[in-house]
Amino acid sequence: MREPEYKKTLSLVAYLFGYPDEDWWAALPEAQAGAAALANQQNRTVLLEAINYIQLLGRRGYEEQYVRVFEFSANTNLYLTMHDRTDFGKQAREMLAFKKLFLDNGFDTNRELPDFLPAILELAAAISEVQARRVLGAARAKIELLRRRFVEAKLAHTFLLDVILTEADALEGETA
Repeated sequence: MREPEYKKTLSLVAYLFGYPDEDWWAALPEAQAGAAALANQQNRTVLLEAINYIQLLGRRGYEEQYVRVFEFSANTNLYLTMHDRTDFGKQAREMLAFKKLFLDNGFDTNRELPDFLPAILELAAAISEVQARRVLGAARAKIELLRRRFVEAKLAHTFLLDVILTEADALEGETA
């Protein structure tokens, strides 16, 4: 039985949003091959262009950009509950809701906080379409907010968020 394409796509996007350490760079050619094998032409194009962009920046340039954009910026970091920090009680409740998504699907987040976008994408890629639809649905508003922030910052990674939202829409259509 063939793995559903949403699983491959979300895993690739999670990988591309991952921290570019030694293992990440070593896996980049495999990610490129995986992206090239996607049937969805739009997603394939976006992922291959993102990989090309990363390769053009080079290791040092991309790592510096990654740290600046995703780790040191309050507006564009990949922790989904961090973007509306006016109500810390609400942030704590949202964090618990993300933690519950993992636990309800038989997973736990030992190495990352449960609102870390790549972790959420890996979770969605590891579960059934119905469950993935729920996970992405729960994260959708936060992903859309992050997308607006990426647009404002003119980040190339905006298109990766579009892939996530496209997959969420497709899952919604298939399981509605």
